[in-house]
Amino acid sequence: MTSHNTGHGGRAGTSAVEARGVGRKYRRGWALRDCSFRLPAGRICGLVGPNGAGKTTLMAIAANLLEPSTGTLRVFGEAPESAEATRRTAFLAQEKPLFRRFTVAETLRMGRELNPGWDQKAAEAIVRAGNVPFHAKIGTLSGGQRTRVAFAMAFGKRPDLLLLDEPMSDLDPLVRHEMMGTLLSEAAERGTTVLMSSHMLSELENTCDYLLVIANGGLRLAGEVDELRTAHAVVTGAHSDGRAPAELAYHTVVETRISGRQFTSMIRPDGPVTGPWQASTPDLEELLLAYLRSPDAPPLISPSSYVDPEVAA
Repeated sequence: MTSHNTGHGGRAGTSAVEARGVGRKYRRGWALRDCSFRLPAGRICGLVGPNGAGKTTLMAIAANLLEPSTGTLRVFGEAPESAEATRRTAFLAQEKPLFRRFTVAETLRMGRELNPGWDQKAAEAIVRAGNVPFHAKIGTLSGGQRTRVAFAMAFGKRPDLLLLDEPMSDLDPLVRHEMMGTLLSEAAERGTTVLMSSHMLSELENTCDYLLVIANGGLRLAGEVDELRTAHAVVTGAHSDGRAPAELAYHTVVETRISGRQFTSMIRPDGPVTGPWQASTPDLEELLLAYLRSPDAPPLISPSSYVDPEVAA
């Protein structure tokens, strides 16, 4: 998928989000730790990780709903609590909190009154596309209808950074496909930066051009999707002793799986991959599953994502 680094969302080369050593500790322990990365403006970024990995915590910090216990995070160069960052950011939480006693029309009017750059036409179009009655109270709507209204609130704000936490988990496949199309067209038109968490790995392949993978509270993968894919290889072949060939140890091995007489290894090649095996470039789902199954695999942070955690923002 091609990137769209220019537009209203920010100048080419600027960072939409920049984290340096960000951590968040709760009573039960660290939810996020030593997280450092930059997300270039104008990207559609998938945020992936197992439950409890820290995805929601990271988004909440960027949306100024939580303060980090350690480190700093900036949104377009500003602190999340600043008026500038607040104006440019919209966060759609998984719970999609809306006032149940408000009608849909009252909900959109609240959005208009609270946001100076509100786009009433865009918000109403999203509601109408789902045949959601404007006079209906939020509490009477189905889960999918409430999600549509929540999307209308997020898009109506016309944010430069849109944070989406599992936004479509309660939608049927047809509506999910439609809303994803709306998201992509809006983002492409305005150059909006999107950071979206999702467990639907196959869906991310056709949506995202950038990737952040979090496991065990830390960052495991970060960078452009195509760059990360081509940095890896899936090697398959026959084994004789229940293990991958010793020659693969010369490369960085993310994971090895044995099935019958065949092994499959996900590696980061440190040179030519030679031997009586087959090697191919993984698709995004294969890459993500390998890292999710191997949370202790060596991290890979691409140059476009790297920031020095020791340097002040």
